[in-house]
Amino acid sequence: MSSHLSDECFFCKITKEELSESECAGEIPSFKILETDLNYAFLDIGPVAEGHTLIIPKYHSERMDQVPDEYLAEILPLAKKIATALGILDYNVLQNNGKIAHQHVFHVHFHVIPKPNEQEGLIISWPRVEQPKNVLTAVQQKITQKL
Repeated sequence: MSSHLSDECFFCKITKEELSESECAGEIPSFKILETDLNYAFLDIGPVAEGHTLIIPKYHSERMDQVPDEYLAEILPLAKKIATALGILDYNVLQNNGKIAHQHVFHVHFHVIPKPNEQEGLIISWPRVEQPKNVLTAVQQKITQKL
């Protein structure tokens, strides 16, 4: 494989040459939605809703902060095209980094998840905690000093 892909990675193996228009094969087949020189989108084989699609960079990295910017710059426009093609009004674009952040396949990937109703699609609970202004100011300064 190319030097920026891994021979052991499940998702890297998916980006190999096409078998047909609807199914892709290398070592692992997929149901391709679209492909560019930098990224590859395919149906999730364990979808939480019909049309649940994954977008992966053709660059092996476990974490988003390790992926070159040119790959990432294309991801949101691709997610927009997929969401538009799905014809859905409500959807989530999700990306997890690390095991405790619920990443299960350690190749950066973005989910486009349709939310057709309350029962289907991504179901989350957001444990929001209000913070005082001085705490937010301290966090802001900590982050911006490193940018």
